[in-house]
Amino acid sequence: MADDGLPPLREVIARLGLAARKSLGQHFLLDLNLTRRIARAAGDLRLGTTIEIGPGPGGLTRALLAEGAGKVIAIEQDPRCLPALDEIAAAYLGRLEYRLADALELDPASLGEPPRRIVANLPYNVATPLLLGWLRRAEAFESITVMLQKEVADRLAAAPGAEDYGRLAIAAQWRCRVAPQFNVAREAFVPPPNVASTVVRLEPLSVPRAPARRETLERVTAAAFGQRRKMLRSSLKQLGDAGALLAAAGIDGTRRAEELTIEEFCALARALDQSR
Repeated sequence: MADDGLPPLREVIARLGLAARKSLGQHFLLDLNLTRRIARAAGDLRLGTTIEIGPGPGGLTRALLAEGAGKVIAIEQDPRCLPALDEIAAAYLGRLEYRLADALELDPASLGEPPRRIVANLPYNVATPLLLGWLRRAEAFESITVMLQKEVADRLAAAPGAEDYGRLAIAAQWRCRVAPQFNVAREAFVPPPNVASTVVRLEPLSVPRAPARRETLERVTAAAFGQRRKMLRSSLKQLGDAGALLAAAGIDGTRRAEELTIEEFCALARALDQSR
């Protein structure tokens, strides 16, 4: 780490009584070499705003600043962590702001100056809803680099035909390039979670992978994967005339949801909109 004069994280946690709270999904990363590796995976941090969700005692926050982040805005829900963030802000004058807020109720696209990027060790219990919300505004971000439960990361990056391929893969890959970076063992955290983790970088595309209305695409994928073992001619009946919809999109109704590409799901979404 840079010689910022800050005490070791274990000392900060002990002094401030920051025992991780299960209710907040807290698992602290204390290995500063590892947090710097995450910061480097996020790319060039010098311009614009780096938005961190759930900094806790500030291990990743320190790494982002040490790796050259010009401005970090950290969103923390646990008021116990604010004194630790105060100490970091004092060591990196003018480069760290923090907000006491629930990230689920905050629009990160409204924070700081562009280009904006999100870098976070996400609490497992809210990672998926946070990601889905950000993906709906993907164009607002330069990149999203997050540590997730490995199972969720695998679902994000899954290709058609894979067991993990589903609604989350389509929502992410329709708007972004999804690039898993590296795995992190559970022993790296305090306390250790029950699962392994993966750092993933999402880079928003300049335009979605294929034309579609987001709301309609979500309806189509919800119907298709809600009964993923059934043929599409059966699972899509809840949307109306499944046969006509499939014919309009040029898709064989005997196929199943996990076999379709993102482009084919978009074709179904366009066909559904045209049918109305």
